[in-house]
Amino acid sequence: MKFALSSFFLLFIYQTSFCQSTANAQVEIFSIEAPQLDTIKKIWIYLPESYSSSEKRYPVIYMHDAQNLFNRETSYAGEWKIDEVLDSLQKPETIIVGIEHGGEKRIDELTPFPHEKYGGGRGDDYMKFITSTLKPHIDTSYRTKSGSENTTIFGSSLGGLISFYAAIKYPEIFGKAGVYSPSFWFNDKIFELAENTSINTETKFYFLAGTEESEEMIPDLKKMIKILIDNGLKPENFKVNYMEGGEHNEAMWSKNFPKTYLWLMNN
Repeated sequence: MKFALSSFFLLFIYQTSFCQSTANAQVEIFSIEAPQLDTIKKIWIYLPESYSSSEKRYPVIYMHDAQNLFNRETSYAGEWKIDEVLDSLQKPETIIVGIEHGGEKRIDELTPFPHEKYGGGRGDDYMKFITSTLKPHIDTSYRTKSGSENTTIFGSSLGGLISFYAAIKYPEIFGKAGVYSPSFWFNDKIFELAENTSINTETKFYFLAGTEESEEMIPDLKKMIKILIDNGLKPENFKVNYMEGGEHNEAMWSKNFPKTYLWLMNN
């Protein structure tokens, strides 16, 4: 479906007002045209408590699957409680930009290469939406620190895959990446990309995988980390957490988010 809209960027913005919503007052929602994907994207944005009373600029974390980040009522299997976590930590302060997945098109959007059975492979279009449409809008509409050293991309599962891809392909934009349970199995070309790309050795990665996920999860992650090290990534610029008993679900990702956040923001 094509969209002919008079306004290229912002369509509407409003405070979240879901029935029984668990998102707090710092979370807003707006919709924006995504011409690269021929759709409209709903964006959830968390602003620190100090945002309205200060003139400060803030680092930004771009996260996928926004339905699962702030609100139990819209989540698939439990929310990450990002807003509650950041309110409780208070510092460091950060703007969170959550991008809703495209439902049945989620696989298309979050995979850089196609799978012979499951399809997909429109990750480049999704990343062009973020880098060429969404990020410029965020940087002009909010008080952000827009440089790569203050811009993080973060996700789990397919979101972990596309976050890793983004940090490898767009190091001038994303200086940090949270990579949870990455679906490296989707297509081996992700390993080839990492091997054949000159890695920005200053990029920072936080990797998480549970011991009770698929049997290829931890071996694939260890394989990728070796590629990065062989390509020059400094040991101090990445952290790996193999969580004993961790399963492929929101519960593990939510539980580990606070320490991942603190490591990424303080390194």
